[in-house]
Amino acid sequence: MGKRTAKRTGPGDMEARLGQVARAFESEEFEAALEQVDALLAEAPGLPEALHYRAAALAELGQHEEAAQAYHRALKAKPEDLEVLLGAADFLICRMGEDREAVEDGLTLCVRGRKLAERVDDVELVYEFLLLEGMGLNQVGESERALASLEAALEHMPRSVDALVERGIALFELCRFREAQTAFERVLKDAPDEAWAHHYLGLMAERRGDMKEAKKRFGKAQTLMPEEFPPPVELSEEEFDGALEAAVKALPEHVKGYLENATVSVEDIPSDEDLTGQSPPLSPCILGVFRGTPVGERSVTNAYDHFPAAIVLYQKNLERFARTREELIEQIGITVMHEVGHLVGLDEDDLWERGLD
Repeated sequence: MGKRTAKRTGPGDMEARLGQVARAFESEEFEAALEQVDALLAEAPGLPEALHYRAAALAELGQHEEAAQAYHRALKAKPEDLEVLLGAADFLICRMGEDREAVEDGLTLCVRGRKLAERVDDVELVYEFLLLEGMGLNQVGESERALASLEAALEHMPRSVDALVERGIALFELCRFREAQTAFERVLKDAPDEAWAHHYLGLMAERRGDMKEAKKRFGKAQTLMPEEFPPPVELSEEEFDGALEAAVKALPEHVKGYLENATVSVEDIPSDEDLTGQSPPLSPCILGVFRGTPVGERSVTNAYDHFPAAIVLYQKNLERFARTREELIEQIGITVMHEVGHLVGLDEDDLWERGLD
């Protein structure tokens, strides 16, 4: 009997097996796809297409830490592959949206991918990178830049519902409410069941005081996307005030002293004056605001500095932000700490580094 030799995977066999992985993805059989691609990588560890599939499968299975590492390997293997760049950017921006550093990394990939796509004149991929760029910039509060990216995306795909929705969100975040209203109404002409458009139209109706319209729009969004738009966690005035009082009592003793000359109150939603008092404006979805001059910047010669500072929490925004009563109570405490941070002179970057963004 002759010697046995190890079976080698040839190029044709690799293509066939990658095709099997692709079919598993199309059938949303992500665990099977991961098993198949792991077996393939055992024989061809550096195969870029397999590395990309592995990262995408892990992302779909919610294994985000492992997916991030897998995308890093895929990009290292083929740093200028447009599909890998797009997949990694989409993962970082759309799946890791609560992680600011991840979103910023995704935005860096968008810039690189867009330039490469422009070089090879791939209009569809240029559009995809611009759309992701707009989404990521909206998430990190750079809505003016997001608007520019989204309008560039719409030059390539003028009827794109995704880009039109994201453009409407940018306008809303910039407090350009009339333009945002028009933008979302335009979306609904082509996509009447676009839940995000209904939700934002509800937010703007609420700001106008049209509670009947707001209730209708919020209800429509909840029906269309119940997981994304669950009913808000509501507290009575007494319950909310009690939670706020408890949050203030829980502050460290050295911090409480700063509140002796500051008021702490609750309003439903922020006023236009609160939002547009600075440039760029604050998001209409802010959970709280600090009004006044930080302690370390006050001057005896400035008449305005003699007015008491004020911290305001926005009950409706907080109730929409939370998914459970426990999360709402916790977020009230975090928001109080955030605004006290502004009172003592911390900026948004300082607060983000302390986990209070």
